[in-house]
Amino acid sequence: MNLLRKLAVIAVLSMGLSGCAGLAFIGTGAPGSSGLYSQTTSKGFINEQTKLGSKSGESCITSILGLVTTGDAGVNETAKKAGINRVTHIDQKLTNIIGVYATYCVVVYGD
Repeated sequence: MNLLRKLAVIAVLSMGLSGCAGLAFIGTGAPGSSGLYSQTTSKGFINEQTKLGSKSGESCITSILGLVTTGDAGVNETAKKAGINRVTHIDQKLTNIIGVYATYCVVVYGD
């Protein structure tokens, strides 16, 4: 196998292993991810003048290969399902496994 073919094979394998599932969440403000495995959490909003809240709710979006993405991680819908009328804090979570399977979750706190 000549050098050009070897480089082409390495390039194709590298692209295949990088995956695309996590790319489905670009623009959501989700925390960063790595190529092999990542599980991160970050705060999206906090009202420093209030307590965390007595209620919480979580909603997630799931992506497979960046081709099929389902779910609803909207703050309004999450708060409504949890019976929260006043949102005091929002956390975001991202899990990415080799870019094949990824989840983006929003955790809403309030009263």
